[in-house]
Amino acid sequence: MPFTIAAEKAALRRSVKDTILSPWEKAHSDTLLLERFLALSPVVQASSLLLFYGVDTEPDTVRLLEPLAAMGKTLALPRCLPHRGMEARLYRGTSHLVPGPFGIPEPDTACPVIARDRFDVILVPALCCDRLCYRLGHGGGYYDRYLSGYSGLSVVMCRDKLLQTRLPVDRYDIPVGLVLTETVCLSSSPTEKSGA
Repeated sequence: MPFTIAAEKAALRRSVKDTILSPWEKAHSDTLLLERFLALSPVVQASSLLLFYGVDTEPDTVRLLEPLAAMGKTLALPRCLPHRGMEARLYRGTSHLVPGPFGIPEPDTACPVIARDRFDVILVPALCCDRLCYRLGHGGGYYDRYLSGYSGLSVVMCRDKLLQTRLPVDRYDIPVGLVLTETVCLSSSPTEKSGA
């Protein structure tokens, strides 16, 4: 079988999904990642953020909703659309969340759509990232399409244990603005300093 970037990504997805974190490791990692995200200057200064509902090995991002709302932020969550599209809808509490196509809670249609350019910060899910701020997603391409042309700050929280030196990338892959781990903050912008 010929070598392809798609095959390399698929193999890496399987490997990352097989990485075992103990419940204590996951809880400790989540706490550090969430605290560091909340302390980021662009997050503190942001008026509106698009988050995601963390599942499986992803950080428990639901824990961000209450503190960010208490800071007066406008918050949204993604909603999957046909043909691998995505939109952002206002978060109006858990009573307005319904299971999406992959079983992940997402806002119902009573929640207003928020235009992508209204977000100061978009928190992007990933299985893992590399030191050049490329991310490996679940393979649907939802976020790659959504982030195309976005000019605000995109951030990924990646566990130190899953940070890669270099990921396989193709022409459709877009680096995020910041990769935040428990110990480092990496930026894709040469003018941004890392180490938050």
